[in-house]
Amino acid sequence: MPMRLDQIDRKILAELQADGRMTNVELAKRVGISAPPCLRRVRTLEEAGYIKGYHAEVDARELGFEVQVFAMVGLASQAESDLTAFEDRCRAWPLVRECHMLNGEVDFILKCAAPDLSSFQRFLTGDLLTTHNVASVKTSLVIRVAKDDPGVSFDVLEERLAETA
Repeated sequence: MPMRLDQIDRKILAELQADGRMTNVELAKRVGISAPPCLRRVRTLEEAGYIKGYHAEVDARELGFEVQVFAMVGLASQAESDLTAFEDRCRAWPLVRECHMLNGEVDFILKCAAPDLSSFQRFLTGDLLTTHNVASVKTSLVIRVAKDDPGVSFDVLEERLAETA
């Protein structure tokens, strides 16, 4: 059973989601508690799985990844073993940055990042389309990104909790 988060835990998560590099002392100050209990709470949140990791947000285009593509994949079979096999395959492909199983017209949506269109084309025709059980692939090239916020909205969570209180 998941642990119950109080308002301080939620503040810690919101602050770390916005800036995972801040010191424990700064975090404690922002959430209104002293440093030792703040560190204990962070460790507890990590152990409980609320904090999955810490990452640097890199600029893909600055690093030479000029092409981002969403690929909608339909499978011939949705048997659990086939779904798992496809997910395992996606984890092995470096160009696939995200893989989500969907309900509806397509089975998976993949977010891919490639240095150029020809690199993505080689992946598409040489890997994705030739993978066992892949029945269809539709792609959409990203023109620009209007919003890319990681995580969740803690403002929405707090509003929901206030309504149910």
